[in-house]
Amino acid sequence: MVQVPRLYRVILQASDIERAARFYARLLGVEGRRVSPGCHYFDCGDVILATFDPQADGDNFDARPNPDHVYFAVDDLNAVYRRALEVKVEILEEIRTQPWGERCFYMKDPFGNPLCFVDSSTVFMGR
Repeated sequence: MVQVPRLYRVILQASDIERAARFYARLLGVEGRRVSPGCHYFDCGDVILATFDPQADGDNFDARPNPDHVYFAVDDLNAVYRRALEVKVEILEEIRTQPWGERCFYMKDPFGNPLCFVDSSTVFMGR
């Protein structure tokens, strides 16, 4: 029997780890934990969201946003959307139901990372 790999960690780079930790704590509704001077972890089910500031960790490169969206499944999409508005993010697309049935919204974090939050009751896995 073949064991399927599990996604373990997703890294979102940020140019200010303190700001990133505060932002994601408010948006996700969880505090997370600092694991190094430039890295703050948030438990998202079985996957860790790592916000990472390379300069604060002593690396010799600048933070760059991910090129494509990171998707989160949430039980209360409306609550997350309200928190997103409170922290004044760039909303790319308001809550709506996609043609494939997912109810979601798209946004960017303060560091340019594109994110999507999906109502967990409408997640479409392509099967």
